[in-house]
Amino acid sequence: MDFNFKEEQLQLADALKRWIARDYTFEARRAIVGSPAGVSEAAWATLAELGLTALPLPEAQGGFDGDAVDMFVVMQELGRGLVVEPYFATMFGAEFLRRGRAHEALLERVAAGDLKLACALGERQSRHDLRDIAMRATRDGAGWRLDGEKKVVLHGAQAGVLIVSARTAGAQRDEDGITLFAVPADAAGVAMRDVRMLDGQRAADVLLRDVTVGADAVIGAVDEGWTILEAAADHGAGLLCAEALGAMDALFGATLDYLKTRQQFGVPIGKFQALQHRMADMYVHLEQARSMALLAAVRLAAEQQAAGHQAAGHQADDARTGSVAERRRAVAAAKYRVGQAARFVGQQAIQLHGGMGVTDELPASHYFKRLSTIELTLGDCDHHLARFIAQPGFYDDEEAA
Repeated sequence: MDFNFKEEQLQLADALKRWIARDYTFEARRAIVGSPAGVSEAAWATLAELGLTALPLPEAQGGFDGDAVDMFVVMQELGRGLVVEPYFATMFGAEFLRRGRAHEALLERVAAGDLKLACALGERQSRHDLRDIAMRATRDGAGWRLDGEKKVVLHGAQAGVLIVSARTAGAQRDEDGITLFAVPADAAGVAMRDVRMLDGQRAADVLLRDVTVGADAVIGAVDEGWTILEAAADHGAGLLCAEALGAMDALFGATLDYLKTRQQFGVPIGKFQALQHRMADMYVHLEQARSMALLAAVRLAAEQQAAGHQAAGHQADDARTGSVAERRRAVAAAKYRVGQAARFVGQQAIQLHGGMGVTDELPASHYFKRLSTIELTLGDCDHHLARFIAQPGFYDDEEAA
């Protein structure tokens, strides 16, 4: 793919890269991960000052109307720096609010860096199927009452507002009957258990017992939340692909440097042809993942633009549907290919580093842990491969070939 970033995107990436190199070093990150909070308010303030919290949000709410390609640039640098701040969780949650075309006040606070979000979507039985929802929401006067539990909510304890999926009608795995809610994290009846995950990020199990919210907490339309949920999940998967690409880039570079400096039999081990072949294989996986992640970002940006045109009445339904189908296929393919590459590059890097590769003092182990977690977030390789195959036209394409 011949793809060139805009000058503004490159400048933003460079500014973010300089900040990480100066203030968010590996040792600084280890200190943040080991702190009671697990995140840094100073680092979050810097991300807001750089305009990153406002980047993908509408201009009317203080944002810059950035698209998925702009976010690709940002997430790639955050992946290189192994940044553990709740940026992904907040931008993922903001996509729900943006697509719901409501909650402007919340979006303004997110853009200013004053509010962090978390997405409470997964449940004990659901695994990667976001339609599998046991949490119930029932009418309570003019508002709603929520009961249920959400598992592994990324940065749930650090968020001010939770984006919660609940079932208001239908059977447990139906697409119809899902409603999305913006629930204050400090609402009465919300309880959390905050833990540190394998990759150093924070996650929480969230219990909601008789939590009451007003009618204005609904995101989108009642019983019709699946369209927003699926689209936002694809957007989040695209962000994760970009972050994984940045982490793989950094891990590949660190491994190459190690092979050039580690000596055995009086020469750098990078001189050995067998290790050169393994580095070449890693590079092929990395570049294939890069192409697929970029394609997904382009498709997501096109779908976002189509959605905006449709909202303004400028696009026909059939063109809109085509864009959604392209988004689904591109994201599923990218998440699958990036997940495969992350596993291969990570495993090879650890082996080429030898015993040092698994130590906490070396960045390689932290990159591998983050890549392993990304592969399991918002659908693993098997899930997205099955999703890609299930898309209309797949078997027709195979027969035509």
